[in-house]
Amino acid sequence: MMRLQVQGYELLSQASTLNYSFSGTGVNVSSALARLGHTGYLVSRLPKNAIGDAAEASLRKLGISPSFLVRGGNYVGMYFLENGFGARPSRVTYSNRQESSFNTAPDDTYDVEEIAKQIDVIHFCGITLAMNDNVRAHMKVLARAVKEQGGTVVFDCNYRPAHWGEGGYVKAKPHYEEMLGLADMVMMNEKDAMLILGMETDKEERQDQLMELIPVVAQKYQISVIAGTHRSINGDNTHSLQGFIYKNQTFVFSKLLTFSIYDRIGAGDAYTSGIMHGELAGFPMDKTVNFAAAAGMLAHTIVGDTPMSSESDILRAMTEAVGDVER
Repeated sequence: MMRLQVQGYELLSQASTLNYSFSGTGVNVSSALARLGHTGYLVSRLPKNAIGDAAEASLRKLGISPSFLVRGGNYVGMYFLENGFGARPSRVTYSNRQESSFNTAPDDTYDVEEIAKQIDVIHFCGITLAMNDNVRAHMKVLARAVKEQGGTVVFDCNYRPAHWGEGGYVKAKPHYEEMLGLADMVMMNEKDAMLILGMETDKEERQDQLMELIPVVAQKYQISVIAGTHRSINGDNTHSLQGFIYKNQTFVFSKLLTFSIYDRIGAGDAYTSGIMHGELAGFPMDKTVNFAAAAGMLAHTIVGDTPMSSESDILRAMTEAVGDVER
């Protein structure tokens, strides 16, 4: 997607200039993993014009291989970002998504079998799942092909009410259930279980709800790893974040991290990439979840959607307090 950001804290109705960049959950996760030492790809379709050229150049700069990109169609999806301040939250306004080259890609666009042979792990997102039936079909076919080749399927629930429209939870549930059935690793929390899957609990505290519902989801859909976060916004406008991972019938929680926000968009993708990296690297559960939480924290301090931290940056953030200038 193309991100069009207002300068500073102006509203769109006040601004006269916009800064553009290219991002999206797939871009963010793939780029973050490339920075952590993996080979990152993006399976997508870009328009055959100057905007598509600019998008591909941006992906190359982020360290993402263009091997699985195809060209066709005329548009990229766009979103406009107004930065929040104080009591006013940030606001995202989407434009031209359904007409994008990605969302209008025909059935035979991607060489699914060849892609599945070349990758070890594939990441899917609930934002993509919300687009249309054609995109959903692409996702499910590719997920099955990767599993048949012995690869790992990661699914981030990432439910966005605006994308599904009225009655969205009912519309979304069967598609989410199908993706959960294909996934080995899932990013979700108790709210996803209750709102999307319709699960019930008599527990009142979030952590109690989490610890009751997540094991049920893992058992029902045969998911090996489930991870996610709990976030709270403090009176001084700082945020507090705690991550969790559920694996081998055991929960492990990260330290509670409290920090100031510079740019929140994409921070969840940094957390996801941290969990994926920890699993791929064979980290113990406590290191994986604390690594992911630190990655998410650092992403809040960097402008733009895409995580830019190296493994050493994240490991340092896990162990050191904020210090002076590094020299």
